[in-house]
This record gives sequence, structure tokens and C-alpha cells, in this order.
Amino acid sequence: MWQRIQPEKAGLAPDLAGRLDALVREGRAPGLHGVVVARHGGLVLEHYGSGPDFSWNTPLGTVDFGPETLHDVRSVTKSVVALLYGIALADGMVPEPDEPILRHFPEYSDLAADPRRARLTVEHTLTMTLGLEWDETKPYTSPENDEIGMELAADRYRYVLERPIVEEPGRRWHYSGGAAALIGGLIARGTGRPLEDFARTALFEPLGVESFEWMAGDDGVASAASGLRLTPRDLAGLGQAVLDRRVIPVSWAEAMLRPRVPAWDGCSYGYLWYAGPDGRVAAMGNGGQRLFLVPGHDLVVAVTAGGYNGADQDTTPRAVLEDVVLPALKL
Repeated sequence: MWQRIQPEKAGLAPDLAGRLDALVREGRAPGLHGVVVARHGGLVLEHYGSGPDFSWNTPLGTVDFGPETLHDVRSVTKSVVALLYGIALADGMVPEPDEPILRHFPEYSDLAADPRRARLTVEHTLTMTLGLEWDETKPYTSPENDEIGMELAADRYRYVLERPIVEEPGRRWHYSGGAAALIGGLIARGTGRPLEDFARTALFEPLGVESFEWMAGDDGVASAASGLRLTPRDLAGLGQAVLDRRVIPVSWAEAMLRPRVPAWDGCSYGYLWYAGPDGRVAAMGNGGQRLFLVPGHDLVVAVTAGGYNGADQDTTPRAVLEDVVLPALKL
């Protein structure tokens, strides 16, 4: 899948690996598990560490990571689901973003009878602007966290769609694993296949991804919010495919990455992807899982880490990108 090239041939400082080693040695990248850097379609750096890890909330003990080690990517899963939606949309298997979402969950006619809920669209779901009450501030070990509550529910889609309405849809971004679950449900219904099966044939196999896991809730449905496990190499490969518009339709990639609603200071949200003011885009997951794309430099940086639920979990991936990789750019 990857052709290795020397950093200097890719327009990066030749001591890129040394810079990353120094970052780790100085303790400025706590819990770093893996890094893959690619530029101009070539693999320029791989780094793997060791440390305690989890699969969702199941302890795995201390793991020595390597190129073939699967890693939770947590909410990066949401951004992968956006890729799958775009592929299915190009084949006419899922509704257009402007369609009412409850039209595609006809079993919830009681919810659709509420004119306020009937106005909810697929786009509100893709941009996390549903205006429904949703709380993921509680620990991800607690059913009081709505993502965990959804995974434990008998009917995950009703769980999401019947949340109390707290504001007009489309008005404000509010982080919601439930939004990703609804998109996953649309894909499974539209394709007639479980989400993980469609992912295997429509996205992973065409890109040479040979190994992955997709964890499921108690209902057996793959979690579109956080269930995917990939190797850092394959995570980076998905990012390269987005930059190259390979497998992912060109029109969808452009629509998906376009900033659509403010998320927080300096960052906006597209369709299940984050968009920065400097043209960078990112997929982000709990614990420091990151897939950074810098289209203007044809650069991909994938990071896996073990800072789950920590207040400073952004420290490690940010240091890798901003203190090591970006300063090493030469061309």
C-alpha cells in the first residue's frame, strides 16, 4: 500500500525521525503509541512505542505497538463513516443531505408526527446540529454518558431521535455520537448490509486495508460513533485516499471537508470532519487519536495514543504535528 521515501525526498527535514525521538525522550508526547507521516503519497516516517492500552473500556495491559497492531481510533470512526456515506450517496443508496431523516426511519411515525422533529435533516445529522439534548461530558464508562447509554439501549436509533429538543436544528454544533449512529444506520439500511461489511468491500479492500475490527453495542450493531480499530498505517492510508480523491468521490470529499458550522475557537465542522482556519482538516478521537490532513502540503499525519479520557489528551498529537512535522517542512 505504501512506498517508502526518504524525508528529504518528500520535502521534509532529513532528521525528522530524530526530532520525533527527541520529543518522546523529553516527555513532551506522553502516551504516544504510534505515528505515521506521509507526504506526496509516500511513507516518510513510522514510529511505535509501548504502553497500557484499552479496547473501548477493556484493558489490554501493556502493549508493544508495531505496524500490524490494531488500535482503537475512537471517534475518528465518525469521519470514516462520513467516507462511507459519500460512497453510498454516489451510488444512490442513501438519502441526500437535505432530506428529512425521519422519512428513512418509518418505524418512528410517532416521532415524525412532531413537526419540530420532522424538520430534522440528514445534513443536521452530518453537521451535529440536530438541536437535541445530548451529553457526552460524563465518563465514557458511565451510562449517564449518552454515547454509552445509546450503546446499551435496546433501540439505538430511537434513543437518539427521541432526545428532548433543546434548540432549533442547524443553529449550533453540539458534539453527538448519536448523530454518527444515525448516519451509520442510513448506510446499513440503504446498502442492505451491516456497516462493517459495506466498509470492507466499498472502502477498505479497494485501499488495501486487510485487517480491521469494528466493535458493536449490545444490539450487535457496529458502533458508528467510536467502534473502529485500525493500524496507524491504514489510518494514514485513509487520509491519503481523501487527499488523492481515491475511492472517495471528488464532489463528496469537497463537500465533506468544507467548513459549515463553528465548533470552537478557530475550528469549524464539516460533515463529520473538523476543519481549521488554515486549510487543515482532521478526524479526532478520544485518547489522542488523530488523522491530520494538510492539503496545501499534500501531508498526512496519523497519531495513536493512550490518553483516554484525559483532560490533556490533545497534548501529544498536537506536539507531534506542530512541534515536529510542520516545522520539518522544507518545500
